Amino acid sequence: MAQHRQARTVTNAQLTKALKACKTLRHPLRNKIIILLSFKAGPRAGEIAQLEWPMLLNAQGKIATTLYLPGSITKYCRARRIPIHPDLKAALLSLGRTTGFTGPVVLSERGKAMTAKSVVNWFNHLYKQAGLEGCSSHSGRRTFVTQAARLVHKSGGSLRDVQLLAGHQSIVTTQRYIDGDSDAQRRLVRLL
Repeated sequence: MAQHRQARTVTNAQLTKALKACKTLRHPLRNKIIILLSFKAGPRAGEIAQLEWPMLLNAQGKIATTLYLPGSITKYCRARRIPIHPDLKAALLSLGRTTGFTGPVVLSERGKAMTAKSVVNWFNHLYKQAGLEGCSSHSGRRTFVTQAARLVHKSGGSLRDVQLLAGHQSIVTTQRYIDGDSDAQRRLVRLL
């Protein structure tokens, strides 16, 4: 049986490198939004592909404070809300002005909604352009979950909050996403 290799998590410097690579490809603003969605909100590739503007807008037609993923586009058909990071919100505002805040958020070269497979392929191409080996469409999601788990105590939350943001059925799944940090482990042992 082949062993499944997890997608690599990405450092802030590597994320910056990926964002720079976005500018070298066609549709730089769309590209930036795909990256920011993955790293700052953590949806799956299929959820990114199916994201539509109404899922991001409040009743007044403005960018909301949370991204709403309805059960119709999520794994296990469980709806969830994810707070929108300020960097993502700014990029969405810029893109929305060009699209009229209607239709799919992420469009293909042909002006249609991207498929989950096309989002996966797009990430593979981007990471190759950026020279980031071992990364995949799941790298942003794993990085999001890992960073959220490391910072959740500062927000007064718990690992359960990270689980809900990720849309995992089980806390065990969330724990498998989280990368360990040997430096943090050394600091922790010194505190004992």
